[in-house]
Amino acid sequence: NSYTYKSGYVKRQALYACVTCCPEDSEILAAVCLGCSYHCHEEHELVELYTKRYFRCDCGNSKYPNNSCKLNKSKLPENPDNTYNQNFSAKYCTCHRPYPDPDDPVEDEMIQCCMCEDWFHGRHCGSVVPGNEYQEMVCSGCLSKNTFLHHYIGIAVIAVTKEETKEDVDIEKWDETESSKEDKAESKEANQSNKTDSTEVATNDESKATAITEGTENAVCKLKRLKRQDVNGAVFFPSHWREQLCSCEDCKNIYKKLCCTFIIDSEDTVTYYEETGKAKLRQKTQTNNVEREIEALNTLDRVTRTEMVHEYNTMSTSLRDYLKKFADNKKVVRDEDIREFFQQMAANKKQKTGGMQLFCK
Repeated sequence: NSYTYKSGYVKRQALYACVTCCPEDSEILAAVCLGCSYHCHEEHELVELYTKRYFRCDCGNSKYPNNSCKLNKSKLPENPDNTYNQNFSAKYCTCHRPYPDPDDPVEDEMIQCCMCEDWFHGRHCGSVVPGNEYQEMVCSGCLSKNTFLHHYIGIAVIAVTKEETKEDVDIEKWDETESSKEDKAESKEANQSNKTDSTEVATNDESKATAITEGTENAVCKLKRLKRQDVNGAVFFPSHWREQLCSCEDCKNIYKKLCCTFIIDSEDTVTYYEETGKAKLRQKTQTNNVEREIEALNTLDRVTRTEMVHEYNTMSTSLRDYLKKFADNKKVVRDEDIREFFQQMAANKKQKTGGMQLFCK
């Protein structure tokens, strides 16, 4: 699965830029998949690009004239739908520097923009990074290109500075405001209590009218209802923020025109890619464990395997009958009860030792 060329333009995959085949001064931008990094560029200097979307492996095509692909000799001269940025020449951020940067003494985290997929130093984002509360970041450049995102600034995660929390809060006014809120809340509860009866006897016609109104509101484009907001610097969004983006036909046409239809694809996120990878790894580990157990059983002779199966079935049946008593009497199974069960099993096994042999050799 690490060799991906035959899969075409993969939705998201790990990529590597080969500096040996495409030096930085060559101005050739290309990348290879994980499989080719192992088999075709194993002794080369590689730059890890992390993950990129909708990319097809370049190994062995016209961008690598001196290094053919060992996994597939018949590749197209180029992949016209691939997109490249400065990362493919080992440069990042608005400072256009490598990472790690040997000339930069400042330790700083790198954050990837979910739109252009370039990486930025936290201090070069143009806004305060809000700790670990956000899920994805949109850089200022992509924000200016994709103006529809300005309507969703309201769901962004905003970092709060110490000055805002300490100096800008007037304690006395805050107390008065909270007291006023409590009074209003009590008044509102009283009004709601008085209106309960009239609410419960609402007619079917009124209910239908409400449903129609709600349906009409939901059909309206969100961009027409959300106020546009302008911000400086990058914007940080929380988990599942993409689910709140409008998916009406007009907005879909906007995404298509801006080449960002991926923004409403739930499988496009790096989080989905990572979680899917972890799930596959767990499944593979479980499969390997089962295969190892089967291989271990196959090394045993037929009689031993048969006796093991017999013992397992005996234990399974006995344990099921033992626990059924607790279920019938609605009793909680304690640690002592389980220990007692296995002690009894061991005692029964000792009584059978030295008796008649069950199976012929």
